Amino acid sequence: MGELSAQSEDYLAIRRLQDAYADVVSRRAFDELHELFRPTTPVLLELPGGTRELTGPDEFGRFVEKRIAGLEFFQFVILNSVVEHVDGEPDRALARIHMCELRQDRAEGRITVLYGLYRDEYTRIDGRWWFAHRRFSPLALTHRELEVFGYPDGVA
Repeated sequence: MGELSAQSEDYLAIRRLQDAYADVVSRRAFDELHELFRPTTPVLLELPGGTRELTGPDEFGRFVEKRIAGLEFFQFVILNSVVEHVDGEPDRALARIHMCELRQDRAEGRITVLYGLYRDEYTRIDGRWWFAHRRFSPLALTHRELEVFGYPDGVA
């Protein structure tokens, strides 16, 4: 198999992993995060109120579940994704994912959209790609007006 063909197959597998994540959280099927994240995967959330570090699919799933519990409607949407192989490490890849969350509050019926950036690291184990590290930064949130948080420093 040629190098381009192998990279294309890896890209497709990683993109399927990203899409599976979007599907799992949109359906609120947090027990399925075990199929995507390693038990020790660190997840760094750079939130306006402070940074939180979670470990593994259970802790991360509980956090997300609690954050969206009051939402009548929740849809996670990948806007674009850039995947790059790490030179000399065929079982490691990096990605930037620009995304948004479409949300409607159950109590007030208020609609908001959260825009954000994930910076991910993936690892291939026994031929299968997994989330190995995840870092999230919110970029903007609609209320009545757009609240812009700014783009994180150091993103190439």
